[in-house]
Amino acid sequence: KLYNVHMIHTVALTDCNTLQEEDQTDSYSRLLLQYFLAEGVVCGHQLYLASARDHPDDIIQNLPLPILDDDVTPKLGEPLPPADAQPPDPMKIAWRYQNFPKVQTEPVSSFRFGHYYDLSKRMDPQLLQATQFHTFYLPEETEERSSSLGPYSGLLQSIQTVIRNEGFDGSSSQVVRNVLRLGVHSLGSALWGDDVCLSESPAHSHALTTFLYALRALLRSSLSVAVVTVPAHLIQSKSVLGRMVKLSDAVVALESFCSSERETSSVYREYHGLLHIRQVPHLNCLVCEVPDNKDLAFKLKRKQFSIEKLHLPPDLSETVSRVSKSKAEGSSGCGSAPSGHVQLDF
Repeated sequence: KLYNVHMIHTVALTDCNTLQEEDQTDSYSRLLLQYFLAEGVVCGHQLYLASARDHPDDIIQNLPLPILDDDVTPKLGEPLPPADAQPPDPMKIAWRYQNFPKVQTEPVSSFRFGHYYDLSKRMDPQLLQATQFHTFYLPEETEERSSSLGPYSGLLQSIQTVIRNEGFDGSSSQVVRNVLRLGVHSLGSALWGDDVCLSESPAHSHALTTFLYALRALLRSSLSVAVVTVPAHLIQSKSVLGRMVKLSDAVVALESFCSSERETSSVYREYHGLLHIRQVPHLNCLVCEVPDNKDLAFKLKRKQFSIEKLHLPPDLSETVSRVSKSKAEGSSGCGSAPSGHVQLDF
């Protein structure tokens, strides 16, 4: 069973914070972040992207192209068929079922949950121009940093300003807003000025967790949803990483097979990595739910990124046959034949 990539990020309800643990090369985690942003473009949401390494404009320009559903969406210029139209050759049924109400089994519209994207093509620039973007690039920011938030004070202030000015906090009743999608790339890395990836006892040990706590409070009081990617494999303190998980609603981890023993293993030759779902939001509950299904794998094709259940191949390794095994054992036991002859297997 294939799992749509957009389900990882768009299943999350509004006011939800999704923490994504990056893979070691930050190639697949960046791709999932682009999926999250591309879904916002197609749905007409406003986007906010923060980064300290790559410029947000470069990430936005590389969003994948959405794929239109040609089987459901009628072509331009073709009239829509009437609702009570019958097929040219209707199937004959028994007379006792003719008076039963008809059940609509075909899709009646092109709207569905989520969309699909072509990774080999880039999104149309006209579609990007119709979307309102808000970006935060750390090397270009010169705001003062508070002592409690450390290097993340400017980022939090920027998010607060966008939510307040655009009316996502509900302050303006006359303006109808949809959803604000927040994306923060590689939060906690050394480029942000934090030392959680450099020392087991960082000087700003509470700055990262304080920011996540404040971000979670902002999401609860606004029409916003956030995806934050963190280099979990570089964070030295496990206690800091544990607090980050507790301050997030949903946590997803990507484990890449690149430069590992599994990359050349025949068992995982069809996949490029594993997807670990640490926790998911649990409605009407103070704690998150930890799913039992932990056997998910992903693979990157030329045009799509697919997530599916991990199915190990059957054991087809060459084993010693019973005939060769009997030869190796030689003549031993009651009624055994000479060593040069093959034993009979009853």
